[in-house]
Amino acid sequence: MMSIVYLNGQMMNAEEAMVSVYDHGFLYGLGLFETFRTYGGHCFLLERHMKRLLESCDQLGIQLRMNAADVQQAVGELLQLNKLEDGYVRLTVSGGMGELGLPSEDYDQATVVIMVKPLGAMSEEVWNTGKALQLLQTRRNTPEGRYRFKSLHYMNNILAKRELLSLGTRTAAGAEGLMLSEKGILAEGIVSNLFFVQDGVIYTPHIDTGILPGITRQYVIELARHLSYEVREGHYDFEALWNSSEAWMTNSIQELVPVTTLITTAGEKQQLSGGEAGPICRQLTAAYRASIDKQIES
Repeated sequence: MMSIVYLNGQMMNAEEAMVSVYDHGFLYGLGLFETFRTYGGHCFLLERHMKRLLESCDQLGIQLRMNAADVQQAVGELLQLNKLEDGYVRLTVSGGMGELGLPSEDYDQATVVIMVKPLGAMSEEVWNTGKALQLLQTRRNTPEGRYRFKSLHYMNNILAKRELLSLGTRTAAGAEGLMLSEKGILAEGIVSNLFFVQDGVIYTPHIDTGILPGITRQYVIELARHLSYEVREGHYDFEALWNSSEAWMTNSIQELVPVTTLITTAGEKQQLSGGEAGPICRQLTAAYRASIDKQIES
């Protein structure tokens, strides 16, 4: 079945959706994107995603004339046209067409694309037994500005993914890859942010390490503090993670994913929390899902 996408205010077959070769997203990677999912047809934490997107657009001189209500309406229509109850959503914004050469003024005709696809199944076994986290040699590059944009030039992540795939059977099936910063401190996963626990305190790398300021990351921090946990954002080495009692990764599609095995670049393995999701991860997952239920009910 051919999928339907949104392009600059129009719904159309994906094969008919075209972007100019002069689009500066294509020529220079001048663009941003947000990924999120729906629950009961509602885009979860959409206001937060749009705030990050609009602030980044402002810094890059991209004039985006859409708000959260516009996006929700478009996503609702896309779900219906693609015969999906819920879906994985990607909202992409590029600078749009421009002259060959770096820009001399703001972009006032942004290219906007919204795409949906079915959500991948996350088995209860994974929720209970967790995933492996493989330390990579690929380092997290420095951010584009003061903090990292969720931008179209994704080569650092792709190189990390290629390294992970190249390990084959030398790493655990379905493992996430973990990057350190250029200074050798914990950064983030290929598509996720990192949390770990020591002595009941929750730790996560600070955004000044060059990580993406993840929407789900920040939401989980707020949930944890609401539950009276101490959360520290800072600079930590891999040894701190290695000695933790439990860990998890977050992103907007998979929510909280427990990490139950750590693997070094040399192939050494360390099991966390007895090979199952730890108690704090379970408690935060329950709080996260309860907040989803409240959104659907409202």
